[in-house]
Order: sequence, then C-alpha cells, then structure tokens
Amino acid sequence: MKFGIDRLLAEPALRKPLAGRRLALVAHPASVTATLTHSLDALAALPELRLTAAFGPQHGLRGDKQDNMVESPDFNDRVLGVPIYSLYGAVRRPTAAMMDSFDVLLIDLQDIGCRVYTFITTLRYLLEACAVHRKPVWVLDRPNPAGRPIEGLLLEPGWESFVGAGAMPMRHGLTMGELARWFVATLKLDVELQVVEMQGWQPHSAPGYGWPLHERSWVNPSPNAPNLSMVRCYAGTVMIEGTTLSEGRVTTRPLELVGAPQFDAHATLRWLHGFAPHWLPDCTLRECWFEPTFHKHMGKLCNGMQIHVDAPDYAHASFRPWRLVAAILKAQRILQPETLLWRDFPYEYEHSRLAFDVISGGARLRQWIDDPQVTAADLDAMAAAEERVWSELRDSALIYRD
Repeated sequence: MKFGIDRLLAEPALRKPLAGRRLALVAHPASVTATLTHSLDALAALPELRLTAAFGPQHGLRGDKQDNMVESPDFNDRVLGVPIYSLYGAVRRPTAAMMDSFDVLLIDLQDIGCRVYTFITTLRYLLEACAVHRKPVWVLDRPNPAGRPIEGLLLEPGWESFVGAGAMPMRHGLTMGELARWFVATLKLDVELQVVEMQGWQPHSAPGYGWPLHERSWVNPSPNAPNLSMVRCYAGTVMIEGTTLSEGRVTTRPLELVGAPQFDAHATLRWLHGFAPHWLPDCTLRECWFEPTFHKHMGKLCNGMQIHVDAPDYAHASFRPWRLVAAILKAQRILQPETLLWRDFPYEYEHSRLAFDVISGGARLRQWIDDPQVTAADLDAMAAAEERVWSELRDSALIYRD
C-alpha cells in the first residue's frame, strides 16, 4: 500500500500545484516514507518544492521530549536552515508570524486512533488558523492503526480541551484525512482542504487491522507508543493517566500495563469475570509485576496485569479496551474503597478540572465507576447509544469504504 507522503513523492502530477509556492510541513518522528526517510528531508530533496518552515506537535518534530506534558522550543533546522516552530511550547495555535512563513500547509502526522492524542487537536487548530489566514491545507493521509472500531462516550459540550478536540468518542475509527474532513464540516470552516489519499488501505484485514503489518516498519509517533499492541490498548489504558494506578509508563510495555503496589491482580480478575465476563474473551489478561524507573510509583514493585492483544484469541472487531479498563477501575473502587483512585494534578493545560474527567470528556464515566449500584449493562447501554450516533456522524467524512 502507499501512504499519502509516498504518493506525493511518486506522482509529479499530484504535487504540481505546489511548485513555486512556499510550503510548511507539520510532522513528527513517525512522519517517514516507505524507505524510512523523514518526510521533511524527502520533500526538501525535490527541486521543484520550496520548504520555508516546519511545525512540530507534542514531543517535537524530531521526538526530542520523552516524557508527557513537556514543552518543546522553536529552533532552526541545522541542515535545511528553515525555522521549526513548536505547537507544544509557548503556543499551541500558530501565531500570525508563523502563518506568514508559508503559502500551503502540508500535514503528515501518524495518529493512533484515540481522541486523547494531542495531534488531533493540533490538526483542528491548524485547520482553524488556515481558514482565518486563507491558507490551503494538504493532509498526507496515513492509516489509523487502531482500525475502524468505535468505542466510548461522546465528549460532552463544554469539555473540549487539548485532549478533547470535538464531540467524538474515545475510539473514533477515522484517519487524519477523514478527521480533517469531519472538522471542516462540523466547524463549518471555510478552508481549502485536500487529502492526499492512501492506496490499498485495508482496515478490516488481519493481522494488522488498520496497520499494514509486515509491509511497513513501525516508528513511534510519540515516545510511549512503541508498537501496535499499545495502540490497540490505548483507548482504555490512557484513562489510567488520570488515576493513582500506573499505566506502565517508563517500563518496556507502556500503556499495556495496569498496576500499583497495592493492586491485587487475582482479586481483580475474579471480580471482572463476575461483573462483565463478556468484556474479557477478546484479549488475554496476564498477571505481572513491574517497577517504574520514574513517574508514578517510581522504584516500587507493582502488581498488575498486562493486556495482550497479539495472542491467538485477540478479536479486533469485538475487543473493547475502553470498557475493559473502565471495569478494571471499577474493580479497584469496589475491592479497595479506601484507596485514593482519582489523581488530582494539572493535565494538558487543564488546572481546574479533574484529570480523569478531562481525559473522559466529562464526568459520566467516573460517576459510573464510583457508583456501587450500577452494572456493566448500564455502561453498555449508555455507550452503545452514543457509538451509534457517532457511526452516523462520521459517515460523510469517510474516504475509505469497504
């Protein structure tokens, strides 16, 4: 298959409208070609194209910031000599001076299919800025490695944030090009948008289910997204960031693990099988032990579990990481009611709202977890209704259909 960047490089007629115009590229470490050349370098090598600027999202254009919520500065590329502007530093929306540095904006960002991933919000902010400044946007499309499944409650009105760019569920099932089309339509943006489409994307096909496994190398789009297993779990495990449990950050399996020094994996698994057995069979839950080298529970031995989504019983179409992790958190609330579960700290520029609610896009999921009377069926019913709504809302944005 071909990604958008590979088509742009291979098809002179496709890039002909860009000749002679000042171009800016939005990219990160996973913005690479089929030969693993960074898109910035590949585009700069084309004599008819003129790159005058580039932008880096969270973690930086070259991936310089390992930890979460660490800002990057602006700098000049030492090889190309062009300014590299940070959209996760002094500003998160491009300034007027930044917008004056180019005529056409190219966006080549690898997403991982979850609302709580700041590249989606950066995409929205750039589309809005280009609409104001009358700048065309070209999205060089890439796969959604989490595939097409939809899961989670819709973000509630008033809960927009840097990890909540719009009223979509946790697992949205769109590519970046499709998300751009959805933003333009939903926000009624008057912007010239062109999506350089992929060729041959097969989101329903095994074994990759969205990612062309064995055909393309995986490059981390962010430092703690090291493999496809993390991507499949992330729509659930990202919620652990708003709790006192560890999500395995700074271990070798970040965001595939859930645990803490006081965590009881045996008791949790027993409780889960009684509470929501239908949320368990599509993956493998394995008890494990790990010790974070920094971050939450640094230097402490944690009991926990790893969510395996590469085993023979993995069922992509029916695996529900958001429901699974919600149930794991509810188990902790029931089994250890005296333990502080919700972590109160500034999260992605939000200082006055509980981090878990910011991640969840509202308070409803936390309220379900805290209520000892509600059932798995209650959450299923609430989420299923909104998943059906999203399936209809996103339909007009779809580019790649079965």
